[in-house]
Amino acid sequence: MKKITLIFLLSTTYIFSNINAVVSILPEQTFVKAIGGEQVEVSLMVQPGNSPHTYEPKPSQMVNIAKADLYFAIDVEFEHVWLPKFQNLNPKMKVIDLADNITKMPMKNDHDEEANDDTHHSAHEHEGEDPHIWTAPANVKIIAKNIYEALKKEDPAHTDYYKRNLEIFLAFIDETDRQIINILSSEEDEERFMVFHPSWGYFAKAYNLEQIAVEVEGKEPKPKELIHLLKEAKEEHVKAIFTQPEFSDTVAKIIAKELQIPVLKVSPLAPNWSENLINIANAIAGKN
Repeated sequence: MKKITLIFLLSTTYIFSNINAVVSILPEQTFVKAIGGEQVEVSLMVQPGNSPHTYEPKPSQMVNIAKADLYFAIDVEFEHVWLPKFQNLNPKMKVIDLADNITKMPMKNDHDEEANDDTHHSAHEHEGEDPHIWTAPANVKIIAKNIYEALKKEDPAHTDYYKRNLEIFLAFIDETDRQIINILSSEEDEERFMVFHPSWGYFAKAYNLEQIAVEVEGKEPKPKELIHLLKEAKEEHVKAIFTQPEFSDTVAKIIAKELQIPVLKVSPLAPNWSENLINIANAIAGKN
């Protein structure tokens, strides 16, 4: 009996952590779990409530790096500093770039003209491209396929299992996309929505929307810019303003009060990415 129990424990442990993977942000954890299922143990680097721009891993997280088979990168800023350190710690760990085959967009900056002499602005110019690729369902499909290819290569014995999970997840992405299109179908012209931090560019492009950014690269708008933003938002009949839990929303609340529109706290780093995008679509369409 003891022998049978031991064999069972060994086999279930093997099943549960066949591949040790590390991801940078919560949405990636959702995606990798969707494809990898019970065959993949997924550790998260940037913990909820923290910014992937400035995150520093805890010593306990470095233990996960030391035993990882795969690291799923997605081109967020903290990776630029930390990925080389992770690879030095664990040279056998393979780094998979989930942004492969995705066309990046420039980070939209509504205040560029007035910020050219701003030293803070120039310090961020290396960012250039918008890293929030997972806010568009079409990109999530590419990310999912990249995950599948990496898992299949690492663990060919379970290819059929990963393929089945991929097909289920791709169908879920398509259903999310259909729901968003249906929600926004009543909007005849290009709809605009206001954001505190310009994190929703890929979502906007996917659905013929435009985000009006209040804050760009850590700068709150000057009084003159704030007046311009209020005028623009009134003209465009903006129905909601989105802020992120990671950022201060003082200015957003001033704008919302002036325009009599709701302030919605929504993070692109939320794990429930599908529900997130559907909620945003509802708010943009004034259906919240």
